[in-house]
Amino acid sequence: MAMTLRLTPTEERALSLLADSWGLTKADAARRAIMTAATRMLRDEEARQAAREELARYGL
Repeated sequence: MAMTLRLTPTEERALSLLADSWGLTKADAARRAIMTAATRMLRDEEARQAAREELARYGL
């Protein structure tokens, strides 16, 4: 699903730094960051499993 993500300049810089450090596009870095946070924070097992599967795509 396509969406627009509006970021502050500080958030944009943080995303750029993540993307560069991970060797990913900003879109992929945003997806990875979301899934990483979901894995760590959510108690819902379905969400955690989806996050684990997505992170496995990145070799994490």
